[in-house]
Amino acid sequence: MASTSDIRNGLCIRYNHDIYKVIEFLHVKPGKGPAFVRTKLKSVTSGKVLDNTFSAGHKIEDVRVETHKFQFLYNDGEFYHFMNVEDYTQIRLLETAIDMPKLLKEGEVVTVLINTEDNMPLTVDMPASVILEVTHTEPGVKGNTATNATKPATVETGAEVNVPLFINEGDKIKIETEKGTYKERVKE
Repeated sequence: MASTSDIRNGLCIRYNHDIYKVIEFLHVKPGKGPAFVRTKLKSVTSGKVLDNTFSAGHKIEDVRVETHKFQFLYNDGEFYHFMNVEDYTQIRLLETAIDMPKLLKEGEVVTVLINTEDNMPLTVDMPASVILEVTHTEPGVKGNTATNATKPATVETGAEVNVPLFINEGDKIKIETEKGTYKERVKE
């Protein structure tokens, strides 16, 4: 058993007969009344996100997990297939177990959290950012850049990202996986 002081991003807990992963949390200590922890939890089975508040000192049931590096192989529509980089065993996961499946490129190495009780994969942690090539975007028109103007661009995985006007087809861009947003252009 853990308490609210052990809550951190990425912690997996058992709550309401399901396993949830802590996406974000905030310890709040108001001037009046007891302290509490405001959390955003994501179900590892359904992908549903819920907000929850725990009072300070509340006991939570944490789930022991191991992390393993897996390489993304392919997706067949319903399942995403991964291979363990150490022992070459393969697993398949539903799209809901992955935070940003549209940004996953074949060959990308990700971290998979595995429940130590039953060796079932729980969720996939993407790298902080990925580098993808722009396959389609409209040419930017000079002159209409009063402020940070952006345009939609399609990357090699099929995801759509808003990029600055100076980005062209064939450019490689770095995308922040947590929010799915453009970070910078990458020079070869």
